[in-house]
Amino acid sequence: MPPRAAPSGSSGGRGAPRGRGADRGRGTSRGAGSAGRGRGRGQPSSGPITSASRQTGAFPGLPDSSSHITTVGVKRSAFGTSGRSILVQTNHFEVKIPESIIHHYDVVSSSSGKVLPTRLNMEIIERLQKTIAPQVFTPRAVYDGKKNMFAARQLPFDGQSQEFDVFLIDPPSSGEIARGARPPKVYKVRLTHVATINPQLLQRFLEGRQSHDNDVLTAITALNVVIRMEPSLKYPFNVRSFFTNREQRDIGAGMILWRGYFQSIRPAIGRMLINVDISTGVMYKPGTVLNIALEVMGFATPAQLGEFLTSPRTGPRERVKLQRFLSGVRIRVEIPGGQRPGNLLPRVVKKISDKIPGNAMFVNREGQNMSVEHYFRTTYNYQIRHPRLPCVEVGSGALIPMECCMIFEGQIMRKQVPSDKTKDVVEFATKRPLERLASIREGLGVLAYGQSEYVRQFGLVVQPNAAPVTLQARVLDPPVLQYGQGSRQPTIKPRDGAWNLIDKKFFKPAKISRWCVAVFERQNRFRPDLAQEMVRGLIQALASVGVQVEEHEPVIKWANQDSVAAFLRTIGGECFRKNNNQGGPELIVCVLPEASADLYMRVKHFGDITQGVATQCLRSSKCTRARAQYFANVSLKINVKLGGINTVPEARSVPSLTDPHNPTIVMGADVMHPAPGADGRPSFAALVGNVDSDTAKYIADCRVQTSRQEMINDLEDMATNMIRMYQGYRQGVERKQMADPKRIIFFRDGVSEGQFQHVLDFEVTQLRNACRACNVRPKITVVVVGKRHHVRFFPTNPNDADRSGNCPAGTVVDKHIVHPTEFDFYLQSHGGLLGTSRPAHYSVLLDENGFTPDSLQALSFALCHVYARSTRSVSIPAPVYYADIVCARAKNHYDPDGNMDLEGSGVSLDDQQRQSTLDTFKAGFRPLHSSMRKVMYFS
Repeated sequence: MPPRAAPSGSSGGRGAPRGRGADRGRGTSRGAGSAGRGRGRGQPSSGPITSASRQTGAFPGLPDSSSHITTVGVKRSAFGTSGRSILVQTNHFEVKIPESIIHHYDVVSSSSGKVLPTRLNMEIIERLQKTIAPQVFTPRAVYDGKKNMFAARQLPFDGQSQEFDVFLIDPPSSGEIARGARPPKVYKVRLTHVATINPQLLQRFLEGRQSHDNDVLTAITALNVVIRMEPSLKYPFNVRSFFTNREQRDIGAGMILWRGYFQSIRPAIGRMLINVDISTGVMYKPGTVLNIALEVMGFATPAQLGEFLTSPRTGPRERVKLQRFLSGVRIRVEIPGGQRPGNLLPRVVKKISDKIPGNAMFVNREGQNMSVEHYFRTTYNYQIRHPRLPCVEVGSGALIPMECCMIFEGQIMRKQVPSDKTKDVVEFATKRPLERLASIREGLGVLAYGQSEYVRQFGLVVQPNAAPVTLQARVLDPPVLQYGQGSRQPTIKPRDGAWNLIDKKFFKPAKISRWCVAVFERQNRFRPDLAQEMVRGLIQALASVGVQVEEHEPVIKWANQDSVAAFLRTIGGECFRKNNNQGGPELIVCVLPEASADLYMRVKHFGDITQGVATQCLRSSKCTRARAQYFANVSLKINVKLGGINTVPEARSVPSLTDPHNPTIVMGADVMHPAPGADGRPSFAALVGNVDSDTAKYIADCRVQTSRQEMINDLEDMATNMIRMYQGYRQGVERKQMADPKRIIFFRDGVSEGQFQHVLDFEVTQLRNACRACNVRPKITVVVVGKRHHVRFFPTNPNDADRSGNCPAGTVVDKHIVHPTEFDFYLQSHGGLLGTSRPAHYSVLLDENGFTPDSLQALSFALCHVYARSTRSVSIPAPVYYADIVCARAKNHYDPDGNMDLEGSGVSLDDQQRQSTLDTFKAGFRPLHSSMRKVMYFS
């Protein structure tokens, strides 16, 4: 998900742990307008705890159940108890909150009426406090880079507000003015005192005696701004992390990785904590734009690069590619071998021009028309060395030769990392649990809270030798999984989040009557004998899990010069004729070469959107002489694409999920936004839900919607279709008398805390409307599943760890570090592989079904085991995982030959251009083929 447009100082991104900062989302601050809410919205059943005992606070850690303590989500009324206990450490450290009043100021900084970027705002306020008006800012205030300033004392203004003029470079001397020097740019800064914050409010909130309202949010924001002020002035930063060059790795293509540190103040039950973690920053490699361009574009010499970027055939496309990478980076103008001209501030790259220095004309201050090449020769006595390279256009519109543009160190690349570099980033970021915990401890030294003047003057205290918080976690029993008839081992209990297919038949195996193999790899690399061997291996693997393949000698054909769609139609026709015109293929297996993303998209568009036939892509290097395990994994995907079911949770092991008296639809929903810089590109929304009684067979719907809008526009229509499909399957396939759902469990991914109220107001309303349209009245439970947070758990006893050193699958934490008043928990549902596992964070917004903590945690854990593509439990419930995948596949809904560029050019668009582009993408989005709507085509 892209960065949210939230008030700064917020401490969590998409799905961030709750109650840890101001507005985490793109919506309004959590708690705004929440009076009277959250008191009776389906609170979880209380189990053995009586309402009287909760009222009197007899159970420590539970919030006051009185009606005046309001919440947005469900108020916590009990803790879970099931599972075996283990002791874990977490990357949290205790912090003592201030005792003195904090003063809150609204900041308006502008230049010619324009809103300024965070980095520039920080520079302006630093200059204001240290140089322009140090007598006003003693001690110095802290600032979030946007709208909020906090001071440990009231600033001595004449009234409630004051305006300052700030310039970032010293004004020219009288002699310099006489020689034509221009005065520096002036920035206007207006500060207005808006509130005082009493930290005692936070103490009441931590004890469950205060509603989670705007005052609490602002107080938490203030503390986060305090701890981030010092590193924000010293190091490159984003909202929650800063990065240093102490540990770095050059990964090529103009990028370098820096190790960073994440820090966030967050309230917990009875105390305030600071969450510290290591993070990774992808930085622009320092150097001339020319050298970086050579690296990004893969050329050895400037002459080759210039020819490629200026050629009428390749130039427009390749300039946009380079522009995507460089737009937004700041450069300094430097003459190779000479001095930097003047006292110039950095410039921001806007685009790669189609002009070269010799024909890029402009009018100088004296009114003369001259080329960029002539200007550099006469002004700086510099002859352009690479005149065939296009100029770089900066924000002011000035054109500068590539060789004179210097990218300086420490700039974060806020773009999507190219897919071929993802592996390098993951390798750098990955640390095993003990290594990560050691790095986090070292991070406390780098953060040096005791040495920060800002932390000291506000009265925050973090002990320099503080130990990570140790807490009691529980490990849940995994569900028993059931396989089909004919299995020697019909049920299995996973161990460490994994199991295998040995001696097992699928719960409901599909049947393949007709199929064919389309080979897109060259025949000398994937020979006919290898193709036949692959077919035999695949048939054998499918048969071993109960899938009946009637055609043992399918048509195998190598691709020709035809388009992908034409070739697939041809091979489908051959399959049709080979089978006596009884029907086309039910499955097309496609063998693809390496680096075949475009081919893959074309195959999926043909199968899922145009023709409505299941397609299974195999990489030639993987399926050549492959082992049985490889084909067993492929069979998992093929079976569900053809309507089968691989495995289901045994009803007795998860009664809360498979209660026959309460038919249940489990839905997963997500929204995927365009990458940073892809202006005017749409967002995609996905809804996934089960149609069977065992919550194992899912269908999906995907829609296109307004760019960067998090709430799902068409949820009512999508949910209506899903409920009707559920009713139809239960009646027509399962022959159930009770077809209507009694419960809907709605898992929502990708929502930050600031949007929780929007989910309740907007999306839950649409869900209820969908139920009315289908004439059903199920009870609804809404749970937000968050992945993008920095909470980690580390087993203190090696005997409690799995083979990777991580906490075992099923580790759950619902005390100590969770929200002081609301029903949330962390569940690490998957076994570790590489690095340190990340638990999922579950926040319960609505619970009309009255689940106990134990039942909801067990249900969520069980759903992590029905992910059809593997024999391992996954990190989030399967329907949410599927919704992620469906969003990622949304690009397949566009005609591959339709020139629909989802990445954008990297250039900002105006409102009219943005809307026009968005309308084009909405119109070009083609719906799923009707035959694919009933199967798990996305597996």
